[in-house]
Amino acid sequence: MPKQKTHKGAAKRMKVTGSGKIMTRKAWRGHNRSKKSSRRWRRVDGDLKLEGGNAKNARRLLGR
Repeated sequence: MPKQKTHKGAAKRMKVTGSGKIMTRKAWRGHNRSKKSSRRWRRVDGDLKLEGGNAKNARRLLGR
């Protein structure tokens, strides 16, 4: 049976930490920063840990 290939689109958007957690960026961070309030910007600041079914699907895409 052939090896499973990594989904390259997913690999560019997610990373697996040393302990095995899957991290991705939060939404609404792309552009037009000036029109978003500081409060709103802080809310979407940083990374997001995938959990549950989302993490399970991501693991399959990443070949882990």
